[in-house]
Amino acid sequence: MNATVELMTRAGCHACAAAEQHLRTVLADYGLEPSIVDVDEAAQAGDSSLRAEYGDRVPVIVLDGEEHGYWEVDEPRLRADLDTRR
Repeated sequence: MNATVELMTRAGCHACAAAEQHLRTVLADYGLEPSIVDVDEAAQAGDSSLRAEYGDRVPVIVLDGEEHGYWEVDEPRLRADLDTRR
């Protein structure tokens, strides 16, 4: 499967931790792993665009470069979108 899934997150975010666990469970069925991106760490490294875009809505799921959802994993929608990429 050719899909890229990123989870925009930040340290200390309990909703982010729950979303990561849920996302990993779903993606395992597709042989995928999420890329975890801490928006605050990215900003400290010089890329403040991620924090500006996603910082007030983390966790945010990004599928193939497009925002897919935020605050929680919409599992039925994510599975449907991943199924179209098989």
